[in-house]
Amino acid sequence: MAEPRIRALALCVFHRNGRILVNSFYDPIQQQTLFRPVGGGIEFGETSAEAIVREVQEELTQSIHDLRLIGTLESLFVYNGKPGHEIVQVYDASFDDAALYEQPHIQGHESNGAPFTASWHDSSSFNEQSPLVPKGLLELLKKNHLLK
Repeated sequence: MAEPRIRALALCVFHRNGRILVNSFYDPIQQQTLFRPVGGGIEFGETSAEAIVREVQEELTQSIHDLRLIGTLESLFVYNGKPGHEIVQVYDASFDDAALYEQPHIQGHESNGAPFTASWHDSSSFNEQSPLVPKGLLELLKKNHLLK
């Protein structure tokens, strides 16, 4: 069994018309759907900004611009029965391809090849049973006027 460790993570919030782009996933133990922006782990020797550019390219095959750090969150959580601890750099950015903002869904692939569908959601989509994660992200986005 791997020793527990703190994971460095970078997430990117793409927003349009009061909505943000998120991926949803289900925790069968807690029986809840969770929503999270696109992003992933920061690799050794890369900055969090470089990680976002790489993750968006790998997951969505898209390039981005106007990358801006909006905050850092520390996340202690349990997912699928396993404890986790992440330090999360949260970025705002824009897609180079403006047509993506008009699509209701964007197809992507996780690093393990598993497909996913990211979609646009406003703040009414997120609640206690279907939270936006990591904890504190919704408040950070509201404070930065990226969600109402």
